Amino acid sequence: MSVRGFVRNCIRRTGWDLTRIDTRPSEATQLVRQLRAHRIEVVFDVGANAGQFAEKLLDAGFPGRIVSFEPSTGAHSTLIKRAQRDSRWIIAPRMALGDHSGTVSLNLAGNSVSSSVLPMLPSHGNAAPESRYVGSEIVDLRTLDGVNKEFATDRERVFLKLDVQGFEANVLQGAEQFLRRVLGIQIELSLVPLYDGERLFHPMLDELEARGYELWSVVPGFSDPETSRLLQVDAIFFRED
Repeated sequence: MSVRGFVRNCIRRTGWDLTRIDTRPSEATQLVRQLRAHRIEVVFDVGANAGQFAEKLLDAGFPGRIVSFEPSTGAHSTLIKRAQRDSRWIIAPRMALGDHSGTVSLNLAGNSVSSSVLPMLPSHGNAAPESRYVGSEIVDLRTLDGVNKEFATDRERVFLKLDVQGFEANVLQGAEQFLRRVLGIQIELSLVPLYDGERLFHPMLDELEARGYELWSVVPGFSDPETSRLLQVDAIFFRED
């Protein structure tokens, strides 16, 4: 037995145990470092759900403003309450973002975070039964080109986070002018089809690289619990001024 094993066994007899402390920075801490490196002042949090992403950024020390967008009535209500903790956290009026203005039917998922404008495919529902749709609601649909100036000036350095369950390509199509000011993007991408009509990882990677963005990091996301196959990732991109 090693010395470490002997010491650990002795400590366990007292009712205590030793565990290794993970000193690696969290995903949010790493992102905040990247935002600081690019002098980002404003984060557009599109697909905010109940504010999980924004809270992690603030807790990790992001000093700028966060503007959160969420279409679901229930999640938007929770978002407003959570944002009261910090005056730098701004909640946009309830809306979906896409490639044109109008209205759209939002499919409501049982787990809330998987709600989408797009139909859900069996590959998603089978891997996460709690995510299957339980209803729908009609919501306003706007474009980032149409609303961004309400929340950030032309001189501010912007980072765009997209987590809209397969509708990311549509949001980008409605942000042609806005993207000229966006220095970084975090986007949720599927490795296999999970929503009908979504654009998958490789085509989206090609599109963003064509727009001048470089892939900085990839964060594993949703996996199939039976096979452990990775189904979604968050990809983070930055470009030079």
